Amino acid sequence: MEELKEVLAEKIRETEKVIQNYLPEEAGQQKRIMEAMNYSIHAGGKRLRPLLMMETCRLFGGDLREVKPFMAALEMIHTSSLIHDDLPCMDNDEYRRGKKSTWAAFGEAMGVLAGDALLVEAFAAAAKSFLYTANPERAGRAIGILAEKTGIYGMIGGQVVDVERTNQPLSEEQIDFIYRLKTGALLEAAMMIGAVLAGAEDKDVKRVSQIALNVGLAFQIQDDILDITSSQEVLGKPVGSDEKNQKTTYATLKGLEAARAQVKALSDEAVREIRALPGTNVFLEKLILMLITREK
Repeated sequence: MEELKEVLAEKIRETEKVIQNYLPEEAGQQKRIMEAMNYSIHAGGKRLRPLLMMETCRLFGGDLREVKPFMAALEMIHTSSLIHDDLPCMDNDEYRRGKKSTWAAFGEAMGVLAGDALLVEAFAAAAKSFLYTANPERAGRAIGILAEKTGIYGMIGGQVVDVERTNQPLSEEQIDFIYRLKTGALLEAAMMIGAVLAGAEDKDVKRVSQIALNVGLAFQIQDDILDITSSQEVLGKPVGSDEKNQKTTYATLKGLEAARAQVKALSDEAVREIRALPGTNVFLEKLILMLITREK
């Protein structure tokens, strides 16, 4: 386990350097928005999505120069969604990862603009992949995946249903829909883009997509569990948000034991599918298990 943590720490440092290279310089009359954007990115996080993208690309023998712009882009999109999630009109959370949330630190208006700016800058970063690839059609396909999994058929679509059903009971089917889009879609984008840029066959890209959806669902259910069982000191963000906002989650609907059993079933299936893919990436397998069963 200690060896895995050391490898993970090194890969996170590698990922941080990639992301840093695509952040805006804090200069000019609009300097404040750059400060808010960079503050939000530097707040930390697991860098799960760019890590999964990088390791999936490695699994299929891809060139990391092509994938790096997309690694930065996806982290920008994910951070944008967190900024907007924390806004008073959404979850109204003043803390994120142990620090003041963006709107709490910079004001509500600047929080909205910072989220918007990161979303736009993400696609500017992704487009730079064309500078490094000998297969521009792959880069174009990857940008299409990124847009689809971010938009109304992906993350934002899941968020829409989540917002519309605020303070209303949810069925298991509705929860599954929200989780697979709101959380799963960006994980799906991460692994699909890594596979596509590496030239994986379509059948393997589809398999990677299903793996990512299972990981996303398990990840979100585990998040629900931690919202009930953990503390703000451990998580670095407020717990009990779901109860405060009267949100139905898998854990509140089915109970903690059923939620834990579902996490295990989904993670076991994800590992089986990873082992069926061509190539080997033991770290990717261990990373997925670590993230799904995390305690913070």
